[in-house]
Amino acid sequence: MKNEKKQAKKDKKKAATGKAVKVESPPDQVTPTEQAKQAKKTEEKLYNKELRRLHVELVKLQEWVVAKGLKVIIVFEGRDGAGKGGTIKAITERVSPRVFKVVALPTPSDREKSQMYLQRYVPYFPAAGEITIFDRSWYNRAGVERVMGFTEQATVEKFLDGIPFFEKAMIGSGIILLKYWLEVSPEEQERRLRSRIDDGRKIWKLSPMDVKSYTRWDEYTQARDEMFKASDSSWAPWFVAKSEDKKMVRLNIISHLLSQIPYKSVPHEKVDLPKRKDIGKKYKAADYPFKFIPETF
Repeated sequence: MKNEKKQAKKDKKKAATGKAVKVESPPDQVTPTEQAKQAKKTEEKLYNKELRRLHVELVKLQEWVVAKGLKVIIVFEGRDGAGKGGTIKAITERVSPRVFKVVALPTPSDREKSQMYLQRYVPYFPAAGEITIFDRSWYNRAGVERVMGFTEQATVEKFLDGIPFFEKAMIGSGIILLKYWLEVSPEEQERRLRSRIDDGRKIWKLSPMDVKSYTRWDEYTQARDEMFKASDSSWAPWFVAKSEDKKMVRLNIISHLLSQIPYKSVPHEKVDLPKRKDIGKKYKAADYPFKFIPETF
């Protein structure tokens, strides 16, 4: 009580001299800002915990695919800013790049343009013991090429007529095919694209094509709907993932793809590192003027 009176007198003197009075929250009172920070920290902790668990399962899947000689293709499609890249990164973060291979093809060359359309994708199809992830795929013809006017409508229709049979042949050859469409709202897409403009880490993600296609939301919606109608087959269905929350969609997609490929843990022999002895006795390191990089950090 005495301390409170002393503090009140000090505050009164400061007010009289025109000095700002610092108002402190009671120790047991948490501000909305602090609550938000704490909630975000808790969410991040739970996300990392669940992602770690799923990474362990992805490694088990990887070993099963190698052991059984499986061939897997995972296709990711969606609008610009839907979260395809981040999801693929989350999948491949802890697995071997020799098993999980990511394919993101650039604009076709003049030679590739003269080929049968699907020809440029086939060389990247997996052999036994491999998983190929397509960051955009042959469905470019039904999406960006159609919307941006790179392909005639008749060519798009011909592609959509034939693609179910092509995918049936893929599955007939032993390939496990999973197709994902990441669905994002126009508001969230705009927020993500705007965030790339002033972020030096993300500016490379915002291509001139992204800017042009940004104004064609309805055209992409129509292209998506007609693509689904033609290619959402019983043997190669489309799976749609809501991607308003980028972290949640990563967890949801990884969980789903693990459920689509039956796998078991591959038995391992226990590994024991042998003892090392006599280091420096068999060979003494040369006194070489190594060019060490600066230890800035």
